[in-house]
Amino acid sequence: MNISNEYLKKLSALIDEVAEKEEKNIDAAIKACFESLKNGKMLYTFGTGHSHLLAEEIFYRAGGLVRVYPILDEGLMLHAGAAKSTTLERLEGYAGVLAEHYALEEGSTLLIFSNSGRNAVTVEMVLEAKKRGLTVIAITNMTHTSAAASRHSSGKKLCDVADIVIDNHGCYGDASMEIGELRVSPTSTSVGAAILQAIVCGVVKAASEEGVDIEVFSSSNIDGGDAINQAHINNFTEKIRPLW
Repeated sequence: MNISNEYLKKLSALIDEVAEKEEKNIDAAIKACFESLKNGKMLYTFGTGHSHLLAEEIFYRAGGLVRVYPILDEGLMLHAGAAKSTTLERLEGYAGVLAEHYALEEGSTLLIFSNSGRNAVTVEMVLEAKKRGLTVIAITNMTHTSAAASRHSSGKKLCDVADIVIDNHGCYGDASMEIGELRVSPTSTSVGAAILQAIVCGVVKAASEEGVDIEVFSSSNIDGGDAINQAHINNFTEKIRPLW
């Protein structure tokens, strides 16, 4: 087997492992998200570094939930400076500023992503959300986080403070393939995206079974899609700033 196929098979096996071992936690996440949406509240998403990709994974997407509000801070993203992002994600107090700026709404749910779960901003964002009455769902790597010390003064990590924890079942350091002395090809983004889409699917199914109207975006690249999406944007543009 060539190494590229080996990686793809490893990724597929991880998703199968998540489906088997995280079913209970994913079901709990679906219930929390559905309850928030059923009650007219929001789903907020947050991650730093590459984890911000997961914050965007279910935002403004074909087949995606409309009431998703990604917390996208440029200082914590790679395009605004990779080294700066690493520094800021370890800075205590930064999450409090973000939580105030985004006015997290009580009764909503925060989905938060960190492979290591050890950095200050991630831990503090959970604490800020819970102070404001949000339920917090974490997607993290329990193998990695169990082997790493917290970088927050409380000594706590993401898995210690979130309400619901979903393990992405990755390896320590995330890079899953060994080539000589190097390790390459992380799995956290791909597996995390699969988990998120599984949650979306479960939320919409729950809404259908209970007769609850849940807004979903269409593809803008199919006939009629623009009109569907524009109607949703018109309805939520004042509430979800990234839709502007």
